[in-house]
Formats: sequence, structure tokens, C-alpha cells
Amino acid sequence: MKDKLSKFKSLIKKYGFVQTIKKIISYILSKIINIFNSMNFIRNRNVSTKLDKILEKNNYDRIIIWRSNFGWNVPLFQRPQHISLGLSKQKCLVFYEVTHFTDKIKDLEEINKNLILINLENKSIQKRLFTKLQKIDKPKYIQIYSTDWNMRLTDLKKYVEKGYKIIYEYIDEINPILSGTKDIPINIKEKYEYMLSDKENVFVVVTADKLKEDIEEKRGMEKLVFACNGVDYEHYQNIDKTFEFDKKFKEILYQNKPIIGYYGAFASWFDYEMVSNLAKQRPEYNVVLIGSKYDNSLEESNIEKLDNVFYLGTKDYKILKNYADKFNVCTVPFIINDITKATSPLKIFEYMALGKPIITTDMNECRKYQSVMIAKNKEEFISLIDKAISLNTKSNREYFEILKKEALENTWQEKTKDIIKLLEKYEKNN
Repeated sequence: MKDKLSKFKSLIKKYGFVQTIKKIISYILSKIINIFNSMNFIRNRNVSTKLDKILEKNNYDRIIIWRSNFGWNVPLFQRPQHISLGLSKQKCLVFYEVTHFTDKIKDLEEINKNLILINLENKSIQKRLFTKLQKIDKPKYIQIYSTDWNMRLTDLKKYVEKGYKIIYEYIDEINPILSGTKDIPINIKEKYEYMLSDKENVFVVVTADKLKEDIEEKRGMEKLVFACNGVDYEHYQNIDKTFEFDKKFKEILYQNKPIIGYYGAFASWFDYEMVSNLAKQRPEYNVVLIGSKYDNSLEESNIEKLDNVFYLGTKDYKILKNYADKFNVCTVPFIINDITKATSPLKIFEYMALGKPIITTDMNECRKYQSVMIAKNKEEFISLIDKAISLNTKSNREYFEILKKEALENTWQEKTKDIIKLLEKYEKNN
């Protein structure tokens, strides 16, 4: 209850009281609808038939069930969806749990032959799925995020008792700021501690060296794999040159100034002071910010009051690339702290695929790439932006070739291959 009250306060700060209440009402209504759907005999019988057809195809080596609370149809298509897609293309049958906030799926929907979106909030569907899976003699896994605070440890252990292994994706520092609560939620803390102790049943995927070091020190290297974030390279090669931009962005383009861009979350770890300083020192540049507000730090920064800073809100993943294609320089201006030291910024790989010069602050994971220019202070940030503006594909061909090379080395396909290699290693020994 303490965690829920803390989260409620955080949601009010983020969305306001009215929107928070609307979300809570939507949540309650979805629970009621799922109860009624659970009692729908005809639908449930159809679900059984669909599941039988999927399982009978037998074109998979293992079964993975994504159980962390992260919707499929969200504006920023991120690691959970990309990893699930990647695994499904490499002989894994993936059941991806949808959420009531983002997905209008009453039972299940096939994305491809091995990726199924499924409504596990419907208890009848959940029971039917796991009953059928018990009859399948193949390795089975529950995949969760380290930041997931919904699933209880007692529920996770029930899967282990039924023969499931756990894929624990350790993707961020365990920190209450990320969960939007005063303290680390008990469900996050307990699952983290369980992961450290159960070396037999838990496989750990880490996305940053700092997280890897934490695991090696506390648990050892057994059943551990490094798989940082990546990119769907082909997605960023298909820019829609006829795309109709919104009015605000059209006006920005009409000014014909170099555009310094960022997309992602806006939270306490975003360095608003550094970006404000850039905007003030370089009025000849426009700064474009795209993404979701994780907290109220964007408003508190007053950065939008600057004449050459423009916040465009969120843009769907499908069209975001068209906006980013217009950036002259792409940035990740994060404050350096415990959170960002353990962060693998997904967007740097997308920036690489776009072929755009990249400037970040001095994050551990960004230092690994030749194409990323690192700014250690606000003065260096400006000088590197100036340098990046002057780069072009003819006279600086080598730099742009490095961008492409590093993008291709960090595709989601490569990341999922590393995860599968870890699983296969232990599957062969059983």
C-alpha cells in the first residue's frame, strides 16, 4: 500500500489530478471487463482453438512469456518489443503480455508466426495458456524487467515450481526515481534479491557495464550475458520524404536554422541547464525536443520560454524517424549520476542508423563508440555541436562510415543472438 500511495502521488505530479483519476477509472473498468470476458464461454473456447493451432506448428525451440508491465502499442517502441520481435525470429515462441492502457486486445493476436500478443489480465486466458504449455516438452521461460513492480516474488516463484526458468533483464539502476516512488518498491527489491540468490533458475541479461559489474560482484558470471540496447537498422533507412509534418515543426523548418535534436524521456536526469546554455549562446540554432514527460522537470526548467527551444510532445515510433531525419545534430544531454552511469541509451543506436552526428554527455556506455562525441561540460557541449554542424558526408566520409558500421554492429538481431546463445548453452546440458 505504501508503494501504491507513493506512485499515486508521482502520477499526480506527472499527469495532474484529473488525468490520474481518469487513468485509475480506466484501470478499474478494464478489470471489470476482463472479469466478464473470463466468463464468456464461446470466446474462451475460441481462444483454446487459437492456442492449439499456434502450439501445434512446432516451429520453435523454446517458449518465452513476457510478463513485465509494458504495452505493445506505445508511442516509443522500445527494448521489450524489439527484443521480443528479435527472439521470435530466431525460433522462440514469444507470448507478449499486453496492457489495458495501450492495447485493445481482448484475447490474443498474432504479430508474426512466433510472436503472440496476449491478454493475461483475463484469468481464464491465463489459465488456459499455462495449462496447455505444461504439456509442451520444450524449455520455457518467464521474461521480466528489473524495473517491473507489478509482479510479486511469490508469483514468480510459482512459475519456477512449474519448471519455468526466469530471464531477468537488468536494464537500469535499482532506484526509486525510476519507479516514481519515494522508496524502492518492495516487488522490485524482492525480485532483485531473488535474482542474486537463485543461480540455478535465473538467467540475467545486463545492458551496461556498471550493471554487469554489480552482478559479477554479488552473484558471479554464471548464466549472465551482456546485451545492451540496439536498433532496427532497416526502419531508419525508410524515411518518408512526403511526410506531412505538424504546423509547429513546419514553422521550425521554415526558419532554415540548424536543428539540434533530442527525443526520449524528460526527467530529472536530463541536463536542462546544458541545453539552455546552448540555446542562449547559439541563437542561430534551433533546439527541438520530442518525447514524454516522466516527471514535471521540463516545466520547472522553463526551457520552453527560450525563443529557439521547441518542445513537440511525443511522436509515434512509426513517424518519429521522419522528424529526427531533419535534425542536423542528435544529442543525449544527461546529467551524470548513478542512473545514467548504468544507462545504455537506446537512441544513440537509432541516431547512428539515421547517419546523424551524435553528441552526448560523459556516460559510461557512450564512451564505447567512435561515432559518439563526448562533452564533459557545457562549454565542450557547444564546441562539439559547432563541430558536428560543420560535418558533411563528402569531406567527412570516414565519420559517417563509422556511424553506419556501429549501427550495423548493434542491431536488435545481434542482441537477441547473444541472449539465445546463453540459453542454448544451458539447454544442451539438461
